[in-house]
Amino acid sequence: MKSYYSSLIFLIFIGCFGQAQESVLAESMQRGSEIYSDFCVTCHLEEGEGIIGTFPPLAKSDYLAQNREASIRGVKYGLQGEITVNGVTYNNIMTPLGLEDDEIADVMNYIMNSWGNFSDKTVTIEEVEAIEK
Repeated sequence: MKSYYSSLIFLIFIGCFGQAQESVLAESMQRGSEIYSDFCVTCHLEEGEGIIGTFPPLAKSDYLAQNREASIRGVKYGLQGEITVNGVTYNNIMTPLGLEDDEIADVMNYIMNSWGNFSDKTVTIEEVEAIEK
């Protein structure tokens, strides 16, 4: 009986922790959507579809899924040179946006969990801080 109660308490704890994590992500994504609207929408468009050959899509992006660190670095420091997204090569310049590390984490959480993208790991401020040029 004691084992049953211990297991039950553990499951309740895990459930509460999971809900807290979901809340943290939801709040980050809300802030990130506002940052996206202010800084990213002009090039990557409202639904993250981008412009083929000019600005890569963020929607259903294989690049985001496979290049997490490079994606964060691009937002933090800008991006120049060739990248391939969903089979299309892009060679343009994205200038640094001047965002703080917490803003970068928020906008990355938004784009990595919107328009058909899903990330099982939340981007944290500490992760962004650790990204070097």
